[in-house]
Amino acid sequence: MAVIDPPAATGQTAATAAGAARQTSSGGSAFRAVWWRHVLVWIAIAFALFPILFVLSAALNPAGTLSTTSLLPKNVSVNNFDALFSDGARPYLSWYKNSLIIAFVGSAIAVFIGACAAYAFSRLRFRGRRVGLLALLLLQMFPALLAFVGLYITFSNVGEVLPKIGLNTISGLVLAYLGGAMGANVWLLKGYFDTVPRELDEAARVDGASHARIFFTVIMRLVTPILVTVFMISFVGLFGEFLLASIFLTDVNAQTLGVGLYGMTLGNESNSLYGEFAAGSVLAALPIMVLYLVFQRQLVSGLTQGSVK
Repeated sequence: MAVIDPPAATGQTAATAAGAARQTSSGGSAFRAVWWRHVLVWIAIAFALFPILFVLSAALNPAGTLSTTSLLPKNVSVNNFDALFSDGARPYLSWYKNSLIIAFVGSAIAVFIGACAAYAFSRLRFRGRRVGLLALLLLQMFPALLAFVGLYITFSNVGEVLPKIGLNTISGLVLAYLGGAMGANVWLLKGYFDTVPRELDEAARVDGASHARIFFTVIMRLVTPILVTVFMISFVGLFGEFLLASIFLTDVNAQTLGVGLYGMTLGNESNSLYGEFAAGSVLAALPIMVLYLVFQRQLVSGLTQGSVK
């Protein structure tokens, strides 16, 4: 059995204590050097949470008015949620359904269109490839507001021939959204497609696979993270879009959440309807929160890997 020399043991103990003291001192000095960053972070968090807490407090406020709403509710009640669903003049469920249909259908088609274009720009070599990529990039700099008048006139004329895709229709609004589906999405998808080894394409081509089969059976399975990322970006944008939806949809039953909730803030009843408006806003945030929680891993992977290339 080994015997430790007392002086040596004492020296080791002193060295350990000195090392711990140095670590504590260095940690304290490091915190003193960056304490202001922690303060700024907490200020930013408080600034971001303030409107969320206020809206949540207004949704739970039994009085249901803007003048009686405070940052922290004094009494908690679900009366605003009950009034929201029982209000016959404001079909909240129809607004919710319309927003979900537009967001899901528009995002899915936008992902498919962007993936097809990104595969062509990434894998195929054709005349005008570089010009096409630059044109997509330049089109993103065009102000979308300038196109609203042209879109309104176009779909107004189309609706006279094909009423199902004209103004005041969900399908017409989805078509208008798909007009801007390419652009930044194609660049993001192409960057991720470029990370997929071309040897996989060559091996599939040797086995007799066509470009369509390679795209659907090989590439699409390997680029799932970026597809989820683009879908989430498109979904968030379409679900909360207001300007174009307010121009296209004039019928109350055909409106989206953004347009319908905005209408509750107008007129003489805006103060009394603020509780219902806040309740509707809280419920409107649920789909996006659920999607972010479900696809969080794919979303982070798609954003990081797709932007590196």
